[in-house]
Amino acid sequence: MVNLAINLNGLILKNPVILASGTAGYGYEYDDFIDVNQLGGVSVKGTTLHNRAGNAYPRMAETPKGMLNAVGLQNKGIDYFIENIYPRLQEYDTTMILNASGSTIDDYVALCEKANELEHIPAIELNVSCPNVKEGGMAFGVSCAGVSEVVKEVRKVYHKHLMVKLSPNVTDIVEIAKAAEAEGADSLSLINTLLGMAINAETQRPVLSTITGGLSGPAIKPVALRMVWQVSNAVNIPIVGMGGIMNTTDAIEFFLAGASAIQIGTANFINPQVSIEIINGIEDYLKKYNYTDIQQIIGKLKTT
Repeated sequence: MVNLAINLNGLILKNPVILASGTAGYGYEYDDFIDVNQLGGVSVKGTTLHNRAGNAYPRMAETPKGMLNAVGLQNKGIDYFIENIYPRLQEYDTTMILNASGSTIDDYVALCEKANELEHIPAIELNVSCPNVKEGGMAFGVSCAGVSEVVKEVRKVYHKHLMVKLSPNVTDIVEIAKAAEAEGADSLSLINTLLGMAINAETQRPVLSTITGGLSGPAIKPVALRMVWQVSNAVNIPIVGMGGIMNTTDAIEFFLAGASAIQIGTANFINPQVSIEIINGIEDYLKKYNYTDIQQIIGKLKTT
């Protein structure tokens, strides 16, 4: 028998594979393709305090070895989520995680207060890559001060597992990670998308309506691996790694780099069954090398 269960600082997952926010809806959209209950967890679609229409189309574009998106957190707000989505999520036997986003500290706090009351959602993934509208649009997550402030205020009202999702669009992600840890983050997820753009040479115009967008997919995996490895050597809380994980081998690399769990994102658009294939692949890998527990490979990268 191989043990795939993971304890993320008190948040128990039956296995280390989570569907990434923004790529899996609310989980039930995958019912036609997989048994969602087999997953370690689902980080549901990014949720804000109020309804958001999202950005104008086009807001997605394929790129070499990846994709760009600028959806703009389209959702109907936390109250709609509680009334219409949350009841359906209670039917699943997997860990549901609410991805929480905001444009002001007050938005984050009010949203997380409501999330704190949701018995069947034991964790939030705090998206600090959102633009701080009171600070000229600069994302909370690009400075230690911004991360510290939002995590500190959310921690005052949210008493369950607080996972903070870090932006890679920073000078030193280690310092950002330490700031989140210092203010009470229970775990960290990284990386969010890298800022990129695409241009149509025929029309001589940007492909996306917003000009720039978030780059994901295999093109960003080397950057994600490097950041996971750096952060895992600098903090004492678990890391959930993501960024270009397309198959079992990719997943194993993230565990070796120091991730305790992983999230599958862009790969879901290519193969909606990939998460289950990776769960099975992890088990096969552990058996092949005579491991009995996933913990035995986490952070075991050989550098000497």
